Amino acid sequence: MKTNYDNLTVLALDVDGVLTDGSISFEHGNDEEVKSFNVHDGQGISIWLKEGNQVVLISGRDSELVNKRAKELNIEHVYQGSKDKIGDLEDALSKMNATAKQTIFVGDDVGDIKVMQHVGYAIAVHNASEDVQHIANWITPRDGGQGAVRDAIEHCMKQTGRWQEAIAHLHLENNVQ
Repeated sequence: MKTNYDNLTVLALDVDGVLTDGSISFEHGNDEEVKSFNVHDGQGISIWLKEGNQVVLISGRDSELVNKRAKELNIEHVYQGSKDKIGDLEDALSKMNATAKQTIFVGDDVGDIKVMQHVGYAIAVHNASEDVQHIANWITPRDGGQGAVRDAIEHCMKQTGRWQEAIAHLHLENNVQ
């Protein structure tokens, strides 16, 4: 079945292993968590949102750093400590009047398989588990936390020419004084 990329307007992301490299680090001497986020992913998310699309973050873990990064990127729909990724995704989709068929999900591990099978287009990061890669519609050339989300956004938008238009809009915005 051919994918209609024009209908894909929601980008749903797992966090650990997708937006981050999957490492969980703690600052020496205390229990503060340390996470790294890739700026190319952030730029891609900003472009995706500027083009009128939506983003949902769904993580099985809780982290204040995820809330902070989501706020920086103007991501409104954040679900942490998720025990039901499909249920949380459906909650977000109902709030934005969208459907699972309009959704791209980017995942990396076996906990993402059911939600990846539930959406219109499933993407695995390059270093995803073999089981996740097996069910994905597309696999990013870069690992999670290393620009894989940007790869996913570019891939989907380039299928319709929307990436080139978005970059043109970005250049116009930057050249306006």
